[in-house]
Amino acid sequence: MSTADTSGLAESLHAAGLPLDQPHDPPAVRAVELRAAALQLLAECDPQIKAESTIALKRQWDMRQLSLDSEMQLSSDAAIPGRPSSPELVSPRELERRPMNTLNGRATLMHALAHIEFNAINLALDAVWRFPDMPREFYADWLQVPAEEALHFTLLNSHLKTLGHVYGVFNAHNSLWEMAEKIRENVLARMALVPRTLEARGLDATPAVRAKLAQVGDDEAAAILDIILRDEVGHVAIGNRWFGWLCQQQAVEPLSTYRELARRYKAPVLKDPFNLEARRAAGFTEEELVALHQM
Repeated sequence: MSTADTSGLAESLHAAGLPLDQPHDPPAVRAVELRAAALQLLAECDPQIKAESTIALKRQWDMRQLSLDSEMQLSSDAAIPGRPSSPELVSPRELERRPMNTLNGRATLMHALAHIEFNAINLALDAVWRFPDMPREFYADWLQVPAEEALHFTLLNSHLKTLGHVYGVFNAHNSLWEMAEKIRENVLARMALVPRTLEARGLDATPAVRAKLAQVGDDEAAAILDIILRDEVGHVAIGNRWFGWLCQQQAVEPLSTYRELARRYKAPVLKDPFNLEARRAAGFTEEELVALHQM
């Protein structure tokens, strides 16, 4: 197994005006072992520091400046995940809906997307530190993911500022992390229900949101969603790859195992429409795509 191609990340960093040629220590991390550094970053509360540090951590890894101890048992006295005092976290049903054809409505959408990406940074960093005794490629893959999620957050938050707001100003929900908490000690369930379920829902939803943004003339936001969709295909593929590997290691059948995990942990019920093209690109089998309509 190999990590996802980093060329797309480099191009997107350049487009976002972030430095590529001046490697430096992550501002919030001093650990020289990858999993310990990921845990430190997970506890960081400032979103922008967390995003910048995560991108820098990936750069350090690529430059072979970090070691890896896959057997080390880690814990933290800090609250994880670290998050800012705002946004206030509420039930998804309490979130205010605003039409996308208004400036405030688009700002609310950009904020919701930025919040998803901030949570995605946390989820991927959590996968790096939490699960010991996995192959080196597992940790490399899951470091690639938060680096790209950090870019997404940076792009969305920058665009949100052009709409007169910053991350934290609107309420948000905590459903993504709540699912991770339910399955925190089960790496097979994590691979099944976070990238292959929650993130894969983003593959289905993003094209329609992107089309609406383009329709109201927000071409910059639409371009950001193009980057996000491209990268999320790779993230779901990483989840599929490691779910398949774990099923093989544990000698269990993937489709029936996924169904059992989804039932046991009360995963969200998947509904049409499905982005079958993106799901195929992310590694879902034809049998799995047929089964989507039977869940």
